[in-house]
Parts: sequence; structure tokens; C-alpha cells
Amino acid sequence: LYLLRRKMVFLTPSMMQRTALFVTLGGLVTSLITTFLPLWKTMNSDLNEVENWYSGLWHTCLYTEEVGVQCKAYESIMGLPVDLQISRVLMLVSVGTGGLALLAAFPGLEGVAMCMGRPGLKRRLLILGGVLSWVSGLATLAPVSLVAYTTVVDFWDEGFPDVVPRWEYGEAMFSGWFGGLALAIGGTLFFVAVCMADYDQRPGSVADSPQAKHRTKHYLKTEVL
Repeated sequence: LYLLRRKMVFLTPSMMQRTALFVTLGGLVTSLITTFLPLWKTMNSDLNEVENWYSGLWHTCLYTEEVGVQCKAYESIMGLPVDLQISRVLMLVSVGTGGLALLAAFPGLEGVAMCMGRPGLKRRLLILGGVLSWVSGLATLAPVSLVAYTTVVDFWDEGFPDVVPRWEYGEAMFSGWFGGLALAIGGTLFFVAVCMADYDQRPGSVADSPQAKHRTKHYLKTEVL
């Protein structure tokens, strides 16, 4: 029971807000890297094992043992497959909304000097940050899943001979799924932090009682010692 109470001291709205911020930041960085990685799809031929092809949203790359990696940007946007055109737009939307989520949520954190004395505004900023983080996560998961679906369909297309090399999943696909889930989880944690703060601010709540505050101070002193 003593250890449980010590853990509950650190399960506060402030800690939940900061956890949500760091998770959202991690998801945003991962999605940003995924957007520009040329590793969405990979292909190598059994006939020529020294060549490996990589495809991303912005360019394709060829790796050979003699030359190394050579990348070339797509010549025409209109000539791209529909799934890549949609994925470009959605990934840019994801990065933009993820950045706005951080900008909106940061002033709403407890302990931040901005918007002091206006708890209602801080609460709305956290909710806005959570919504934007969710939008950013969905905007990352959608294009990655779309490209994954088209890759699977093309891979099992019986219209191509077996000797023709097929595109397969690249590392960026998995980092995109991870980044999208992290953004969605970060948005959810913002909502949880708001609910925790609302619960603690209820009239006559246990968290606001003098006994609870005394126990919290006692446990914090014990942790420091």
C-alpha cells in the first residue's frame, strides 16, 4: 500500500501532460523522418543481387556495391501513382498538424508561465493539442497503410511473370506506423490529462482535501530523503 501511494503521487495531471508532450514530439519527429526517407518500398532482383532499389515519396534510389547509393527525384508529379500523390499530401498535413499540436499544447501545460491565471484557456489549449495530435496521427497512418495495401496488391498480382521483381515493404513503412501510433497515443494522453485535472478540481474531491495534500507532501519529502 505504501509503494502504491508513492506511485500515485507522480500520477498527476502535470506529469501526464508532459508525458503526452514528449510522446507527441517523438511521433512528430518519426513522421517527419518517414516523410523524406526513400525507404518506403524496396526491390531486389534474383537475377542481379548486387542491385537494390529503394522508393520513397520524393525520389528513388539505386544501391550498387561499386558505386554506392544513387538517388533521383521524380521528374513529374502528375506522372506519379495516385497512392504516392495522396501520401505526399497527407504526410505534409501530418507534419503540419503535429507541429501545431505542440505549439497549442505547450502554453497549456501546468507550470508554464504562458496563460497563467487562466485555467480555462489552458484546458482548451490542451484539448486542441490532443485533437491536432490525433489528426496528425491519422494523417500518418492513412498514407502508410495505403502504400502498404497497394504494395501487397501489386506483389500478389498474377498478371506479372514470376521472374519480374516485386516491390516489398521498406523500413520507412514501419517507422511511419510507429510515428502515427505515437501521435495518436500522445493526443489520447492529453485528453487523459484534462480529465485528471477536471477530477482533481471537483468540489470536495479527495485530491483537494487537506488530508490528501498533507499525505502528498509527506511522500514527496520521503522520496527526496
